[in-house]
Amino acid sequence: MTAHAADLRISEVAHLKATDIDSQRMVIRVNQGKNHKDHYVMFSPRLLEILRTYWLDAHPRDWLFPGDIPGHPISADAIRQACNRARQRSGIQKPITPHSLRHAFATHLLETSTDVRRIRLLMGHRSLSTTSRYLRIATSTVGKPMPTGSVVPSAVR
Repeated sequence: MTAHAADLRISEVAHLKATDIDSQRMVIRVNQGKNHKDHYVMFSPRLLEILRTYWLDAHPRDWLFPGDIPGHPISADAIRQACNRARQRSGIQKPITPHSLRHAFATHLLETSTDVRRIRLLMGHRSLSTTSRYLRIATSTVGKPMPTGSVVPSAVR
């Protein structure tokens, strides 16, 4: 959920620390993201609620999502496995990867008529052509209301 709701890459999710969450400003600081750049991403109140519940239950120390080895973050492979288990439990037949969550993030924004230039900025792309690769949906769905029960980060609506 963190990957999708905040549009994070797998390595960015793995290396989050609890101190990276700024609940006052509703942003997550991504340290050394793609191209070794620090940046901020928005997140929704719903994600904050879930992360707070998780934190109260797990009490992570160094990393928000610690790995099996003490002092190390969760591995990319463990995130992929968790994503696959969630897909299986949900009954979804299509393959779902952590990276496909970025495609879903972009698609959900486009479906709610978010401007493509804004989507480019939110995803941290330099080029609009990069963003367009994420937006492989039928033109007929663009601008239609989201189905009831769909989850789109409210901070980006």
